[in-house]
Amino acid sequence: MAKAPPKGFPSVEFEARTAKAQTAMDKAGLSGLLLMSEAEVRYFTGFHTLFWQSPTRPWFLFVPAKGKPIAIIPEIGAKLMRQTWIDDIRTWNAPNPSDDGISLLTELLSPLANQSATIGMLKGHETGLRMPLGDFERLIANLPGLRTEDATGLVRSLRMVKSPREIEKLSYICAIGSSTFGRVPEFAYAGKPLDEVFRSFRQAALDAGADDVPYLVGGADQGGYHDVISPPSAKPLQAGDILMLDTGATWDGYFCDFDRNFAITRADDLSRRAYDVLWRATEAGIAAAQPGTTCRELFHTMQSVIAEMDSSGGDVGRLGHGLGMQLTEWPSHAAFDDTIIQENMVLTLEPSLSYGDGRIMVHEENIVVRSAGAELLTTRAAQELPVI
Repeated sequence: MAKAPPKGFPSVEFEARTAKAQTAMDKAGLSGLLLMSEAEVRYFTGFHTLFWQSPTRPWFLFVPAKGKPIAIIPEIGAKLMRQTWIDDIRTWNAPNPSDDGISLLTELLSPLANQSATIGMLKGHETGLRMPLGDFERLIANLPGLRTEDATGLVRSLRMVKSPREIEKLSYICAIGSSTFGRVPEFAYAGKPLDEVFRSFRQAALDAGADDVPYLVGGADQGGYHDVISPPSAKPLQAGDILMLDTGATWDGYFCDFDRNFAITRADDLSRRAYDVLWRATEAGIAAAQPGTTCRELFHTMQSVIAEMDSSGGDVGRLGHGLGMQLTEWPSHAAFDDTIIQENMVLTLEPSLSYGDGRIMVHEENIVVRSAGAELLTTRAAQELPVI
């Protein structure tokens, strides 16, 4: 495995991101962006903390039309924020339900409201208002001249295309994940409870260098699994089970997201066939993931192979997605998504199918799109279903 890249980013990374955002804001007629979700705040500042797990305190970042972003955050985060490239940090003692940063936001945005300016906020799919709705209504009532427009597309267009430094981090965590999957035969075998397999996988990933394994799902059952999102049971693995593990391990705040399938002791013919179809669907997706291709086209390319065995038309909704600071990011490889694939996008390819009596199988790889096509970040899964 390659040497770990430096953690964090130099200031020039955030300067470049902010400059691109401000160019896009100028074209859109926006006087700023008001952001409050973890990924966006980190994207523009480098502010990285697990404290987002607590819903108690809101966090705000304002990206003006010119100049550096301004942080409006609880005092508990001030020391960490001062370690970033941000200079203007305004704080309050939180939690304060009667005024959780609203006065500070009102003071900041009042000059723009007086000019009847328009700011951007995230209002679209895969976004959320990470502050109380009542507080947001009070904020807008305090700023009668201010207009807000949806800036989801603007921010999404920035985050979808990764910088070389981001790709380096994503490549490293994918290598860690691949190394961990290589160790699965050491701890997944007939007689071992599934929940203990999950614990062993997490430990192996940490031993390999992952910072955390916040996402690990999967399933195991005779001839195939029926569910891939439920918590693992204590049921021991048995000969004839098909085991799937799907991990979202992290390193320096960036995710890998891929799975591997294994047969315990023996594999039945139907499961072998399902695995072969999905492996070839993934190969077709790798070949099709070129700059200029749409996600819709990529979806149909993989679905055409899946149809050899499952003609349901992709009931799962999508066959992959973007990847980065979040486990799942925009775009979606789906019939509804006309996003044009661009160089330096990092994507998952995740074909799946149903077979037999309600059984399912999922196959997933992570790629980065280069000018000449897709480059695997994960070590490619075996061409035939592995038997442990």
